[in-house]
Amino acid sequence: MAGVTDDPARFAYLAEGNAKQARKRVAVDLLIRDRAGRVLLVNPTYKEHWDLPGGMAESNEPPRAAGERELAEELGLAVTAGRLLLLDWVGPHGPWDDELYFVFDGGTLSDEQVAALTINDSEIAELAFVPIDRAVDLLRPDVASRLVRAHQAQHDGGMAYVEHLRP
Repeated sequence: MAGVTDDPARFAYLAEGNAKQARKRVAVDLLIRDRAGRVLLVNPTYKEHWDLPGGMAESNEPPRAAGERELAEELGLAVTAGRLLLLDWVGPHGPWDDELYFVFDGGTLSDEQVAALTINDSEIAELAFVPIDRAVDLLRPDVASRLVRAHQAQHDGGMAYVEHLRP
């Protein structure tokens, strides 16, 4: 916008407004399957439960790019995040402000891609492909709910929006 950058007073006014606006934490996971239809889970070293692969977006990083970067860093997996399956707004809880949680379709890996998976990050203790009903048992309840909704959206061609309020 030529007018904004050409006018220092207007730029300063907009920058001040931007500085006062809320910032959201953004988490991104990918729903990845193997050829048998099982879902990929990771077992983080810093959590009690298993999780979907992914992580936190960095400042000004697009959610899709954040998910792809996290998979490459943690598992050496180069995937292109597909369509958005779920967007979950998670309300403030504990020391955390609210958060936007994206789940993208990570596709189906070939047998060769599955065999090549390696854990490249000390935050991940192990990985496994598990049937969805078993995955639900391994995940924290809110993450299990996301998985079920994302899995349903994947199969029906839709996209789920959820507002998850934690106590």
